[in-house]
Amino acid sequence: MMSLNFLFIGAGSRGTAYARAVGVTSSSSPNSESCTSVLPARIASVAEPDPFKRADFGRKFIWGKDPSASDGEDGGKGKSRRGQEFVDWKEWIAWEDARRLQVAEKEQQCGIAGTGNDDDSDPNVVITGVFVCTMDESHAEILHALEHLNLHVLCEKPLALSLADCLNVEVAYSSIDTSPDLFPRPHDTNTISQPKSSNQRKIFSIGHVLRYSPHNTLLRRLLLQDRAIGDVISLEHTEPVGWWHFAHSYVRGNWRHSTPGGVGTLLTKSCHDIDFILWLLCSPADVTDERATPHLPATISSSGALSYFRRARKPITAGQATNCLTCPLGEDGCSFSAKKIYRDKWLRKEKDMGWPLKIVVPEIEDLVSSASSTEEGWEKAEAVLMEKLGEDYDTTDPTGMEVKRVKDRSWYGRCVYESDNDVVDDQTVTMTWNEEPDPLGANHPDGRGYETRGPKTAIFHLTYATQAQCDRRGRIYGSQGEIEYDSKKISVYTFADEKVVQHIPPKPSSIESKSHGGGDVGLAKSFVDAVRACESGDMTADEAQKRFVGADLEELVRSHAVVFAAEEARREGKVLDFQRWWEDQQCLMVLERQRRRQQALIRLRDEMEPGAVERKRRRDEDGDGDGMEGLDAERDGNMKVCSNGDVSFS
Repeated sequence: MMSLNFLFIGAGSRGTAYARAVGVTSSSSPNSESCTSVLPARIASVAEPDPFKRADFGRKFIWGKDPSASDGEDGGKGKSRRGQEFVDWKEWIAWEDARRLQVAEKEQQCGIAGTGNDDDSDPNVVITGVFVCTMDESHAEILHALEHLNLHVLCEKPLALSLADCLNVEVAYSSIDTSPDLFPRPHDTNTISQPKSSNQRKIFSIGHVLRYSPHNTLLRRLLLQDRAIGDVISLEHTEPVGWWHFAHSYVRGNWRHSTPGGVGTLLTKSCHDIDFILWLLCSPADVTDERATPHLPATISSSGALSYFRRARKPITAGQATNCLTCPLGEDGCSFSAKKIYRDKWLRKEKDMGWPLKIVVPEIEDLVSSASSTEEGWEKAEAVLMEKLGEDYDTTDPTGMEVKRVKDRSWYGRCVYESDNDVVDDQTVTMTWNEEPDPLGANHPDGRGYETRGPKTAIFHLTYATQAQCDRRGRIYGSQGEIEYDSKKISVYTFADEKVVQHIPPKPSSIESKSHGGGDVGLAKSFVDAVRACESGDMTADEAQKRFVGADLEELVRSHAVVFAAEEARREGKVLDFQRWWEDQQCLMVLERQRRRQQALIRLRDEMEPGAVERKRRRDEDGDGDGMEGLDAERDGNMKVCSNGDVSFS
C-alpha cells in the first residue's frame, strides 16, 4: 500500500514535538465523510547538522534501535539506511534531485517506473511532504529551495523574519506564480518560474498550533457557530510567557535578538496569539463557504519595551559577575539563577530530561541511560550541566569573530542582566474593526438577521512577569453575554438567563498536555489528513487545505502581516490604518517582483543575443551588473512592461 512519507528538516525541540505528534496521528483514520482512502503516514528521513540530534531523532522515529544488539554494543542504537539521514537540507535536495533524474532516465530508457533508490536505500524514501523545523531565519531560504520539488509543506512559525520574505513564499507556493525565482538554484537554468496549475498545488501549513487544540476549537465553535454571546464587542487576550521561561528562551536562548527589521518577541513568540485573535475575529466562521470574506482590522497600534532584563536593573550586590556560577548572590539571592532553575529545579527536583534541560544538554538522556546506575547517570548529567552553565564570554574582546560567536549560540549560565538580548518583555497590541457590509447578508447561516458586521476591538498583552507559563487566558465581551477562558476551561455567562455554563474540553493525553494543549497533535493531524485527502484523490489541494488546515496560505501570511504592522506601530509610535498599509505593502511587493522579472528577462535576452558576454562584461565593469542602468539605450527603448508585470522586446 502507498504510504505518506515525511522528511523532517531540523531535529530540535520543535521537530521532535511534531514527530511525536505524527506518531500519534499516523494511524488515525481521516473523516469518513471527507476522505475514503486510508494512507499510512510515516517519518522517512531527517536532515539535521547536529550528529547527536540526528541520530537520536532517527533512532526514535525512523530506523529504531537494533534489536539484535546488547546494551554494550553501541547501546543498541541501530543504523540508518541510505536516504534516511542527511547532514542538512542541501544534501537532501541534492539527493532528491539525483533520485528524480535517475527515475526519469529509467522511465525514458525502459518505460519502467521506479523510485530511483539503489540497493542500500530505504525503499520508502520517496518523500510526500516536508516538516521545516529549523531556526526562524532559515525558513525562507529552505522553502524557496524546496519549491521546485512541489511537495506538501508544514513550516514551523514564524514563516519568515520579514514581511517581504513571507509574501515571496506566498507567491512561490501559490497557483498563480509568474514571478522570477528570487532564490535561483545552481542546477536550475530557468530564471523565470512557471505558473502552477490547480492540480500542481500542494498543502501548505504553518505551525500556528493554537488553532488546533481541542480547547480553542471549542471556543471558536461557541463564539462563531453557536453565537453563545451574540456579536463580539471586544476581546482581551493575554499570553503569560512565565518569568523563568522568558529568561530561558528570550534572554539567554535562541530568540533573544530582534530581526534586522527590528521585530522581536511578538513575531517569534506571539505570532501564535495574533493568529488566534484573527482566527476568532477576522476569519469567516465557515472557511469553506466561497461567499465569505475576512473582516479585516481597521487600525493597529502597539506599545512595549524591554522593561527588566537589562544592565540597569542588575542588583548592585551582584557586582561585576556575568555568570551565575560566579555570582556572589548565589542561587538563593536571585530568582533567575541558572543553578536554581536548571540544576535545583529541573535536574535535582523534577528529574525531567525533557525541555528545558534537553535544550541545555541535548545528550542528557544518553548520559542518564548509559550509566551503570540511575544515581550515577544523574551525577554525570549534573556534571555536564554545570560545565555548560559555566561557559561565558568577554564583551571587551573587540574582534568581530568574538561578537559573532556570542550571537550565534545560547548562553544558559549568563547573567540575565548582562546578556546581549534586546527583545521586549512586555507589550500590548490594540486592534479595531469598523462596521462593514456582510457578504452573506441578512441570510447569514448563523441567523443574526442583519446585513453588516459590527465594530469591535481586541487587546493583546504579552508579558514575562507571570507565574503561569504560556497558559493563555482572556475574556470576550458580546452583545448577549460574556466568555471567560483559560487553558483548561471556558465559562459562558448569558444576559438572558443570568447563568454561567462551564465547558471543559476533554482532558489531553500525556503527550498532548506537553504540546500546546494538544495543539501540536491537532496541527500534525490536520496536515497529515489534508495530505492524505489530496494524495488519495478524494479532494483537490485547495479543498483539503480549507477542510483540514482551515485556512489558505493568504490567510496564514496575513496574520504575519498584522504582526509586522504592530511592530512598525510600536517602533514609530503611531496608529496604522491597517487596510491601507496592507494594500501598500502588497503593491510594493508587486513592483519589486516586476523589477526583478524585468532584470531576469533582460539577463535571459543577454544570454541569447550575439555579444551577450561582452555586454555583461561592460556592465559589470560599470558596476551595473544587477541593475538596468548599464543596458544599451536601443535595447532599453525596445522593452515594454505590461500592467501585469510581463516584459516583451520588439
